[in-house]
Amino acid sequence: MAPSLWKYYTKEQTQDFLLSLHLTENLTHTPTAEMALLYALANHADEHYEKISIPKRNGTKRILHAPDSVLKYVQTQILRQVLREFPVSGYACAYQKGISLRSNAFPHQAQKLVLKLDIQDFFDSISYISVYQHGFPCERIPDSVRTLLAHLCCYKDRLPQGAPTSPYLSNLVMKPFDEYMGNWCRVREIAYTRYCDDMTFSGDFHPKEVLKKAEGFLNRLGFELNHKKTRICSQKNRQEITGIVANEKLQVPKNYRRRLRQECYYIRKFGLENHLSHIEYTGDKQKYLQRLLGKIQYVLQINPEDGEFCEWKRWITNSFFIHD
Repeated sequence: MAPSLWKYYTKEQTQDFLLSLHLTENLTHTPTAEMALLYALANHADEHYEKISIPKRNGTKRILHAPDSVLKYVQTQILRQVLREFPVSGYACAYQKGISLRSNAFPHQAQKLVLKLDIQDFFDSISYISVYQHGFPCERIPDSVRTLLAHLCCYKDRLPQGAPTSPYLSNLVMKPFDEYMGNWCRVREIAYTRYCDDMTFSGDFHPKEVLKKAEGFLNRLGFELNHKKTRICSQKNRQEITGIVANEKLQVPKNYRRRLRQECYYIRKFGLENHLSHIEYTGDKQKYLQRLLGKIQYVLQINPEDGEFCEWKRWITNSFFIHD
């Protein structure tokens, strides 16, 4: 439907459109109650978030704003009933089913040069108007409904990191950039992928030219680069992309594999009980083993042909888990 046709929708028809999305299903039982709840949440969204501080590896803290149970339910319905109807760019590798860290690193395997760029304050840089314009297209949704949905997904006119709708919305907001940069790079035989706020370019190119092109477009969208995290890596250096080394074949970093190999070796040599006593682990043994298997599975997800860790997985599974 063309956007101009929405103006012929009556108030009742617009309300029917909104109700057809079933955003408060199981929370309300009448159309009047549903409309009242949605507008109450949209008008007072700031009151329905909890601030959460999570420590990061570099010693700083990541601030999340998590919605309460009612708003979270409505946002989850928006994600299911509305947002997933709109495809994101194929260059976006985060927050998508069937797409992994390996998918993000694979196009950059064994390349002459890797350029890594990072967007400063990614989620907090995405404004209400960007969510309104890119998250809820005018061709598909009446303006008044777009306004309501955008308010339901924003916190203080910004995209909150912690809401279930935010990851998918971030990909929709970045779609114009992804498509433009992806096509620009393809013509020049440069590989491009983006994983949340991390952008990776690889091939044989001039880094300053790519950086200037990307930064100019990002600035027009309201983003800024975090130049402290800009990295240019030749094949002589470790080309690590979202935690995966891609110089020759995709592989988890050597230190990670060494520590994991050592952990498995100690269990086999000294026994599980003695190993756990030595590291002063007092938690549940099965949970420890599940976490260990998870680490091994991560290594194999990145490099399924790693024979050593295939054997460790087989040994731990056969030694400590009962099969029907």
